[in-house]
Amino acid sequence: MKKFYTPMAKAVNVLLMLTPFLCCWFLYYEPRTMTVNSRQVSAILIVLYAIAYYHIARKLDGFRLQIAQIRDMAFGQIIAVGATDCAAFLVIWMLSIHCPNIWPGMAAFACQCALGTAWALVAHRMYFAAHPPLKSAIVYDVRQGMEKLISTYGLEARYDVRRSFAVEEVTRDLTVLDGYSEVFLSGVHTHERNVILKYCLLHNIRVLVIPRIGDVLMSAAEPLHMFHLPIEYCRRSAPPLEYRIAKRVMDIVVSALALAALSPLMLATALAVKSDGGPALYKQVRLTKDGKQFNILKFRSMCVDAEKYSGAVLSAGERDPRVTKVGRVIRACREDELPQLLNLLKGDMSLVGPRPERPEIAAEYEKTLPEFALRLQVRAGLTSYAQVYGKYNTMPYDKLLMDLMYIAKPGILEDLCILLATVKILASRESTEGVGEEKAELKYSARDKAAG
Repeated sequence: MKKFYTPMAKAVNVLLMLTPFLCCWFLYYEPRTMTVNSRQVSAILIVLYAIAYYHIARKLDGFRLQIAQIRDMAFGQIIAVGATDCAAFLVIWMLSIHCPNIWPGMAAFACQCALGTAWALVAHRMYFAAHPPLKSAIVYDVRQGMEKLISTYGLEARYDVRRSFAVEEVTRDLTVLDGYSEVFLSGVHTHERNVILKYCLLHNIRVLVIPRIGDVLMSAAEPLHMFHLPIEYCRRSAPPLEYRIAKRVMDIVVSALALAALSPLMLATALAVKSDGGPALYKQVRLTKDGKQFNILKFRSMCVDAEKYSGAVLSAGERDPRVTKVGRVIRACREDELPQLLNLLKGDMSLVGPRPERPEIAAEYEKTLPEFALRLQVRAGLTSYAQVYGKYNTMPYDKLLMDLMYIAKPGILEDLCILLATVKILASRESTEGVGEEKAELKYSARDKAAG
């Protein structure tokens, strides 16, 4: 029964989300469309709705009972069902004689939010009542702190960490891993990692590996068959032409529509910033594709000449004394980022891509982490994989790994999922924590960075 619990829970969730939509469709929208009493249209719409919701929720971790927190699952489902409802409303609009009333759909969405939150709470508790913590071990080399992360993110219910091994202990005697269900490999170098990985897979031990830069680069390799040998073809990012065209069209359309819709808010914000003294807009040199420099635009949130004496330094978050009163408000609401829509329209940036870094700070990172320049294979983004799944104070090495993971697997669907996931982090305080605010993180050394 345990092995079928997660698929059953997913099926229940999809049915719960589908029920308010079905009521809304059959009781209100369907009689007002040109397809009234058309069973075929209704069946196709319902199937497409269920498939779209399932795939979006899965990408946003809405079903990840094993490791996701209740809040994250609920957020993932709310965003997924909201996106699916919007798409369904557009379809209903096209099928309708007149523009349909949005309020029945909003009522259905409210019911779906309540049902999704209740499902996340109940399913999470039932899952861990039926699944005791897995007997786990940590194998570390140059990165430590995995136990603290497991505790910080409330994953003790999933992983019962019995021991932490230095990699030398394990390579001397691999049998010390016998009896464990899952093993974390944290900062383990390639040779030792491969030895441990092979042993674990042969003995049915699941492995969670924190990748190294080389691993992520290899994940983008194209398989070839030459000389009767399997070959992995590695090169700089070269996404298909159709993807690049679709991505640019999406950038233009979204930025133009957003600027039109948000222009009153941007004008009000500009006046508020101006009243605080100094210019409303702030320009700062950033790096984009192939190291090209451009002036990123923001509403000024710090005092004038904030870096006159300190030079280029990262923000310390809420405690930064350079942030003005108006700046604290617009930073909390993310309004300071809105002028970047102009950069997006111009082509300096894309909707999704590695966040643009300052040349001075990038040069500092590259002194100990030369691979940091690999982020510049693609155009900088308004939001990014690292911004969604990391935090403001996530270490540069880990941000680089996440950016390279995005660059390795480009796709419009991946971009759309990152955009939807960005909605979640807009409500999260963690995404704006300054670099000086202490959090549980994996510790790593210069040796780890140098080894890639």
